[in-house]
Amino acid sequence: MASADTVSTILARRSVRVYEPTPIPDDDLRVILEAARQAPSAANRQPLHFVVVRDPEQKRRVADAAAQQHWMARAGAIVVAAGFPARSAKWYAVDAAIALQNLILAATSLGYGTCWVGAFTEAAIKEIVGLPEEARVVALTPVGHPAERPAARPRKSIAELFSLDRYGEDPARALHL
Repeated sequence: MASADTVSTILARRSVRVYEPTPIPDDDLRVILEAARQAPSAANRQPLHFVVVRDPEQKRRVADAAAQQHWMARAGAIVVAAGFPARSAKWYAVDAAIALQNLILAATSLGYGTCWVGAFTEAAIKEIVGLPEEARVVALTPVGHPAERPAARPRKSIAELFSLDRYGEDPARALHL
C-alpha cells in the first residue's frame, strides 16, 4: 500500500517553468538519480541512460534545442532521458519514461521543481550531450529550486479516464468514487 507521503508527493507534483538559478547539492542529486535507477524495466533490461546537464552553457544549448524553451536553463540541471531500441525495441521508451517519472517524483519529494519536456530536436540534443547514434531521446526535464508554485491544472473525471471490467463501464458507481 502506498504511504501517505508517496500519494502526497504524486498529488503535489506540478510542471514548474520558473527556477531560482541555484545549484542542486550533490547529495540531493544522488537521491534523485537513484530513484530513476531503481525503476522497473521490461525483463530488467534497463535500456536507458540519463545525461545530467549542469554546465550553464550546455544547459543553454539544450534549451535552444528544446524549441527555444530558455526558461529550462535557469534550473540547477537538465536531465536528458534516452533509450536504446537495440536493447529493448518494444519497451525502451516506456522504460525510460517510467524511470524519468521516478526521478520527477523523487525531485518533488525533496522540494525541487521539474517539467516534462517533449518538444526538442532529437539530433541536436544527441549532439550536444554526446549520445551515441543508436540512442533515442525520450524526454527532458529541468530539475531545480522552483521560483513559482503553480496551481493544479484541471484533470479529466474518473469516468473519462477509467472503466470497470469493460471499456465504457463507469467505475464511479461500483467504487463509490
